[in-house]
Amino acid sequence: MAIAIVAATSREMRAALGFASGAPEVRRGRDEVWSLDDRQFVLSVTGIGVVNAALAMGRLLQRGGLDGVVNLGLAGAFDPRALPLRTPCLVRREIWPEIGLAGSGSVDPRGLGLAQGTVDGRPVWDRIDLAPEASGKRMGVEISGNWQRVVSLTVSAVTGTLEDARRLELAYDADVENMEGFALAFGAAGQGVPFVELRTVSNRVGSRDPADWDLDGALGVLAGLCASMFMNR
Repeated sequence: MAIAIVAATSREMRAALGFASGAPEVRRGRDEVWSLDDRQFVLSVTGIGVVNAALAMGRLLQRGGLDGVVNLGLAGAFDPRALPLRTPCLVRREIWPEIGLAGSGSVDPRGLGLAQGTVDGRPVWDRIDLAPEASGKRMGVEISGNWQRVVSLTVSAVTGTLEDARRLELAYDADVENMEGFALAFGAAGQGVPFVELRTVSNRVGSRDPADWDLDGALGVLAGLCASMFMNR
């Protein structure tokens, strides 16, 4: 049995595994099996976006033998006062705000009359609640009480203006924005596989001001987070 570590880009994967010497270089679309101490991992770089994430999750689930899935990466924060740059964020709910019937101000996922599917006998429309503490316990990974618990939006295109960012924040009571999480979370939940999504804040959503961005700093935090998850047993 193994834990899948999933990241959107090779750069994020490389940063996350920076705590361990000898970690393999992982290319998009080609999963790598890696052993650390007495644990086995499957490392997967999905590529950016919900389509690539869904394809990668399908491939991982098809191979079977997974104790769980950990998604590591970056996210934008809607409120930099609440979530400053480099803040570790543990996702407690994923929302896909682009599925459904477009209307004024929001998207109604029930407008199509067709749910995404079911989890535990209940329909999934545009959101799915996660249980990171319970999932971490099932996988045998350490979940820190200091990580911020957040609601995350999965979008197909990053939000380009502060006005649009404010609209999304208010419409969905969201904390952060990413591009893969919902697809990964939904795929795992549908098969009963434990799932944890942990991201660091790399930017303010909607801002192009360089002062609101710190990609290198956010990537640098990932190695420490990954070490605390997998080494503190």
